[in-house]
Amino acid sequence: MSRTDSRPRPKAGNSGKTTPGLSIACGSWDELDAVMEVMGSAFDPRFGEAWTRAQCAGILPMFGVRLLLASQAGRPLGFSLVRSVAGESELLLLAVRGDAQRQGVGAELVDRFLGDARTEGLARVHLEVRDGNPAVQLYRHYEFAVEGRRSNYYRGTDGTQFDALTMARAVD
Repeated sequence: MSRTDSRPRPKAGNSGKTTPGLSIACGSWDELDAVMEVMGSAFDPRFGEAWTRAQCAGILPMFGVRLLLASQAGRPLGFSLVRSVAGESELLLLAVRGDAQRQGVGAELVDRFLGDARTEGLARVHLEVRDGNPAVQLYRHYEFAVEGRRSNYYRGTDGTQFDALTMARAVD
């Protein structure tokens, strides 16, 4: 695995799985097309989890927001969108293209999220995820605990509503 920095990998929760040739680099507006391509492949529209291009473009210039793009041989496989403020960091969005899921890409992005939070001296990290999303297992592996539920938070294309789980953990 190649990295764009030499930060140590997080102690707790490390998946132990790496994706050969995967690089994770900071992204910008220039990668918005790649982000939307990954998002379209990663999220089933029936659950209403994906963000629109306008939502992504609108949050990128905000204070404390960081986009990380995971790619292999120049092909974007996944990304994370993170906001750090007031001693905490929130994983706003994590997506891995459908054909690259369960291959360690999401775990690498979570590792980087936790490593960056540790490097920044942050005390706590949190996220929100649809109840029933397979990513819940990944977050539990990283010792995220459910702290709350938002009823009917996501709305699918057919109008069906789904709950969101709020999950958090301390940064060690």
